[in-house]
Amino acid sequence: MEKLTEIMYQVDDFMWGTWMTVLLLAVGILLSIRFAFRYQRKILFNFKNTYGKIGARGEGEGTVSGFRAACTALANTVGTGNISGVATAIVSGGPGALVWMWVSAFFGMSTKACEIIIGQRYREHYKKSMNEYVCDRSFVLKNAFGWKKGAVVLAIFCFLFGPWTCCVQTEAVTSSMREAFGIPNLWSVIVIGITCMVTIWGGLRRISDVMSRAVPIMAVLYIIMGLGVMILNFQQIPAVVALIFKSAFSPTAAVGGFAGATVRDAIQYGVARGIYSNDAGTGYGMIAHASAQTDHPVRQSLWGWGEVFIDTFIICSITAFTIIMTGSYTTSDATSGALTTVAFTNAYGQIGGKLTAIAIAVFAWTTIIGMYYTCEKSVNYAFGDTASNRKMMPVYMVYYMLPCVIFYNIEADLLWAFTDILSAVYVLITLFIIAARHKEIFRLFDDFWNRYLPAKERGENPPYVTFDCHEDNE
Repeated sequence: MEKLTEIMYQVDDFMWGTWMTVLLLAVGILLSIRFAFRYQRKILFNFKNTYGKIGARGEGEGTVSGFRAACTALANTVGTGNISGVATAIVSGGPGALVWMWVSAFFGMSTKACEIIIGQRYREHYKKSMNEYVCDRSFVLKNAFGWKKGAVVLAIFCFLFGPWTCCVQTEAVTSSMREAFGIPNLWSVIVIGITCMVTIWGGLRRISDVMSRAVPIMAVLYIIMGLGVMILNFQQIPAVVALIFKSAFSPTAAVGGFAGATVRDAIQYGVARGIYSNDAGTGYGMIAHASAQTDHPVRQSLWGWGEVFIDTFIICSITAFTIIMTGSYTTSDATSGALTTVAFTNAYGQIGGKLTAIAIAVFAWTTIIGMYYTCEKSVNYAFGDTASNRKMMPVYMVYYMLPCVIFYNIEADLLWAFTDILSAVYVLITLFIIAARHKEIFRLFDDFWNRYLPAKERGENPPYVTFDCHEDNE
């Protein structure tokens, strides 16, 4: 196991080395410039057309509302990456890692918007087996490039290895519940396994229904907890902010149990954990939003702004400030979700640790469910819109849950290294797709802002801009 861990660390360090950081930031910056920073600066318009219409079904074709699709996506983004991922970033990269999470998130808003546009553009309507609009990287490889064999290989890779990333979620739950309540790992895993299976058994409509209720509630409660810590320690805020920015651009000295970190560490772990948390560039956005009912792909892409903002600028920041303010990363040997539990325990006493453990459990639970939906799309592609696809769903549900409930005792750092490597593979594929189809993305973007939206504002009723590549291929 030690040898395997060492190898995984080496691969992880290479995959998330300087070249990956530069690539991700460069793509995000170039896209933001091309989009005239609309996803970052048109905040009121973006809010009005997303969270301002939460109850609206939406116009156009699709399976679920834009809000429910966004909540399914948020189930992936707002998860243990916000708690255990941030904790790991600070332990490994120092307080300055938070700045690089912010930087990657700011430009990542444009990257995520591209994913959503691609998902809407190259989706298919599976009418026979599930009556659902579907898309993932494999669908794009086939419908955009005609690479059917390569798409099958990618689909198999994704549905075989995707479930293993959820071991991170289970480890975070077991460690935090053990830290706060003394609950044996096995009992935590049993509860996670049963409740997740019951939810995913109901398919997209049950998943989106549960997520549209659970995700907003858990996010708000966690934010309130974090703001309480900041209010109780408001005198420290200037010093903490100064430490965060100083550590982002200069080495952080070792303090207590903290071994110190270089600027390279801050950038590497900040960007890597930031991407894992908000999913900007991983391709998950194209999967979750493909099912949304919308009148234009670019309108649906506006949800990406909110996902990244809530995930990184609000929730990740709250976790980081709590850990830094309480000094937990320098006084405790805990890592992952357990460190955040220690931080809230230091702030509120035992009740704080218990509430955090519960929050982590709910975050992980929704992430496991949301991740299942993304893995399921690869199964859908591999078996097509056939009876075999429908028959494979129960089988895959069981396979998906096995790593979560069996391998929860693996060392947290090893799990994060594996998750980082897999995320890096997804990022490279997604960035390739964006680069190769950038003309189509820009065409749709310009069409929305220059033709479709002005027509709607003039009171006209231009035809919906929706796509179904299944019909195009027939």
